[in-house]
Amino acid sequence: MIEVEVHQQLRAFLREQGEPFWPHHLTMARLVARALRLGRSALLQAEPPSGGYGRYRLSYLMPVLCWPESVVIVASEGVQQRLLMVEIPRLQQWISSPKTIRRGDRWPGDDFRGLLMMSPEAWLSDRLAAQPSIPDGIPTILDGADDLESWAHSHLTVQVQPLAWNDLMLACPEQAELIRDTRVFLTRSLFQHPSNPYGCHLIEAPERSALEYLRTGLPAVPGGLPEVWQRFWQAFGAANSLLWATVDRRAGQFTLQASPVELAPTLRAVWERQPVVVIGGALDLEAEAPIYRQRLGLGELTCIKFSPDRQTELIQLYLPESVPMPNTPEYQGAVVRELRSLLSASAAAPGPAVVLVGDVPLKAQLGSLLAAEFGSRVQVERTCLDEKGILVTGWEFWRQHQSVLPAPSLLAIAALPLPSLENPLVAGRVAYYKQQRQDWFRLYLLPEALAALQRAIAPVRERQGVVALLDSRVIHRTYGQQVIMALSPLARINYLDPTLFNKSEEFDR
Repeated sequence: MIEVEVHQQLRAFLREQGEPFWPHHLTMARLVARALRLGRSALLQAEPPSGGYGRYRLSYLMPVLCWPESVVIVASEGVQQRLLMVEIPRLQQWISSPKTIRRGDRWPGDDFRGLLMMSPEAWLSDRLAAQPSIPDGIPTILDGADDLESWAHSHLTVQVQPLAWNDLMLACPEQAELIRDTRVFLTRSLFQHPSNPYGCHLIEAPERSALEYLRTGLPAVPGGLPEVWQRFWQAFGAANSLLWATVDRRAGQFTLQASPVELAPTLRAVWERQPVVVIGGALDLEAEAPIYRQRLGLGELTCIKFSPDRQTELIQLYLPESVPMPNTPEYQGAVVRELRSLLSASAAAPGPAVVLVGDVPLKAQLGSLLAAEFGSRVQVERTCLDEKGILVTGWEFWRQHQSVLPAPSLLAIAALPLPSLENPLVAGRVAYYKQQRQDWFRLYLLPEALAALQRAIAPVRERQGVVALLDSRVIHRTYGQQVIMALSPLARINYLDPTLFNKSEEFDR
């Protein structure tokens, strides 16, 4: 059977090449080989990629190259480049695989028996098309499934750009005045909303009424309305849609956008078309991934969660009990005091220190206060960082650049990355869950925060470094234990031990 062949080939390859140790290589390779042979879907939680690349990828490449039939790999452009330039050539030399490899956005042809690599956007576009090019039943590997939900939301979001209004007037010249008046009203109404850091606003009742009036006033046009307007009106009338506008105040323009709140109704049909192996690092706390599967409409499939190695990936978690709650006036002062102590204690440790702050005003304030004490070592969201540098950053910047920055010896987190209800899109999604009488915190806010935490600390595990979590909600709220589980394996302390940073020093030696 292919499982036996893959096990033997990969074990011999790893011994010969001296690959970085990952304890689950052979188990995962056998699971992927079994999924290919039986045509049964699987969900594998491997590890958040550390250093920009997941060690687990050899584990699915070996069975894919040994499998004699067609396979599709869906991955980001960066992952594809790494696979094509580094990993696949080495494996092909080892197993003398003649498998044809192609990249593209369409199926190469009826007689194709090789490996097709696709971007998430191209694959979703094909799978959701009325006439897909990929035949049903082709086994598909979805790598980087931590981002699958955002990929799907991005693909399914309809955007009506400012120029689309001109296209609508050209298609419906008799209704040009109605279209122009609606656009003027929306501009005036949207620009009366107070400015916010997110640059967007939900479509409220008066604006929705104006759009509904426009929709009913448009005639049946020979050949149909412009495609973007057809898609927007379809989303506009759906109960599952979130409608908002992105506002460019300098240009005096806005972009209408619509996206489904729940992806499951749309994606269920996609999973039925072929067996899939969904691979990610921080998908769900549970091995069976119930919340992740519910949100993406995944049915029954084999679910495996690989545990981190306690000997090599354990972090030191500093969780002080004296920090006030984040919504209190005393919080900022307490965080500054804790950061000063942490940065002073870690001064001798190799590697930079990173301070993660989700609140935009607080990030700027902490950057200024820390720079006044630690000088030019402090940088706010910059990648040019010295070995002893201190990076103050938001979550999005850290996620984008953590793979190119040296692994920190200290990662200080000011507060849990729970999505802010001040963000109109978050508020709109929460309102939808409330309307459906669903547990919006358990289904949405908490999973988002736990996934962000696990991805953020991945580089710290390289050094077995220190993660300081300056949020006492972890201690006093019922969900705190889930946060601890998400950060495991760990050694927890609630005081600053002088030897706290010794392990990261030993790592570099």
